[in-house]
Amino acid sequence: MSTPDTPHKEAAAGASPSEADPRRWLALTFIALAQLMVIIDVTIVNIALPSAQQDLDVSDSSRQWVITAYTLAFGSLLLLGGRIADYTGRKRTFMIGLVGFAGASALGGAANTFGLLLAARALQGGFGALLAPAALSLLAVGFTDPRERAKAFGVFGAIAGGGSALGLVLGGVLTEYLDWRWCFFVNIPIAAIAGTGAYMVVRETRAKGRARFDIPGVLLVTAGLFAIVYGLSEAETDGWGSGTVVGLLVGGALLLGLFAYVESRVAKPLLPLRVMLDRTRGGAYLAIGLAVIGMFAMFLFLTYYLQVVKGFSPVKAGLAFLPMSLGVVISGGGLSSRLLPKVAPRALMVPGMLIAASGMFLLSRIDVGTSYAAGVLPAEFLLGAGMGLVMAPAMNYATHGVRAEDSGVASAMANTAQQVGGSIGIALLNTIATTATGDYMKEHGPVTPQVQREGLVHGFSIATTYAAFILVGAAVLVGFLMNTPRPAPAKEGAEIPARAVHVG
Repeated sequence: MSTPDTPHKEAAAGASPSEADPRRWLALTFIALAQLMVIIDVTIVNIALPSAQQDLDVSDSSRQWVITAYTLAFGSLLLLGGRIADYTGRKRTFMIGLVGFAGASALGGAANTFGLLLAARALQGGFGALLAPAALSLLAVGFTDPRERAKAFGVFGAIAGGGSALGLVLGGVLTEYLDWRWCFFVNIPIAAIAGTGAYMVVRETRAKGRARFDIPGVLLVTAGLFAIVYGLSEAETDGWGSGTVVGLLVGGALLLGLFAYVESRVAKPLLPLRVMLDRTRGGAYLAIGLAVIGMFAMFLFLTYYLQVVKGFSPVKAGLAFLPMSLGVVISGGGLSSRLLPKVAPRALMVPGMLIAASGMFLLSRIDVGTSYAAGVLPAEFLLGAGMGLVMAPAMNYATHGVRAEDSGVASAMANTAQQVGGSIGIALLNTIATTATGDYMKEHGPVTPQVQREGLVHGFSIATTYAAFILVGAAVLVGFLMNTPRPAPAKEGAEIPARAVHVG
């Protein structure tokens, strides 16, 4: 793997903190609010889904498409969205994504048919693929002083780690006290506030040079990511041995391999391999992808455990996730932002993954009679605290040292890692859980309600044990790859990588 990229002189000219955008902290507020909307939307619909399914008369076999339509569009278009942001303007792309996401949310809330709801979800995913990498790249080029950058990415990492839990809380409240449609409509005022503020205070930046898009690369990576995300979603229902699933995963892998070959040959690649092959950034992408495998599956398992096994209402189940959000805020927004400028990234990420793994191991010990305070609450807090230590430095170093013209696509890779990791986690661990549940009920005689609950918890326990081992393995890999030394103290007037070309 290579060393960090040497920035172009024109596109990456150094600037002292005094020359930085004076409104950058206010800009962070609106950028973070928009990113929070995207993260919340991933889980808020999970809570709304049972009510939407009943209202629109959707079959059990079809309901998964409400989730899959979003992930397919989002995951397969992210790299293209990042490249569009780089060359057509990051603020412009951010605003288009924000307005489009709000419009798609309004369509979803007003949907009176299942087909219209699916179309709205696909549009949300497509516009989210513009919005998410543009938001992260705006931070990457807007905060160049190491200490300020650490604080900004501490906030961003806390949102990435805790926003999903907040989505469950908000979804429960809106579904129980208003209507499932408000899980979509709520995005409109959030987008209006974020968009108005961003329009006024965010500075436009774009990469130097004329926009030239790598069409073969766009087609290959979009098809490859589509096949993999679709295959992973089908594994939940068809099983990992299904010919369709195997064909999609193998085909997707081959397409991505061909994509890597094409990118090494074309003059203006969609994803320059220097972005991926840098050891630090590669480790950051791997950390993001592996960390969310367990986290996304945990949301699914605990939602069912709390509502089906423990009998919690949607609101109570949503509120039960708050300890995880608290752990993320304390470690990601507080501890990580203070330590990031002073210590090597793996000094935060490796302990973070081990802390999260301990939370998973604790979660694997719960049974039907375990109280929330004794079992779920401490496990959630540990998982949140661990994720906060992982996500803040991972998001920071995912864009660290890139050339200005690569900022958007580097940001898109961080989001792609999160999306693909989440899809793998849900498909893999849900398959493990359902298989273990089925085996338990076969071995324990007549299927009574009590046996069903015990079988469900047994499946969750097995799956979370696997998730814990995945996190331990991730800690070892990240500790080996992320050999970046402790950040050197910033010198006044020194050159800072990834400086943008300002055009507005």
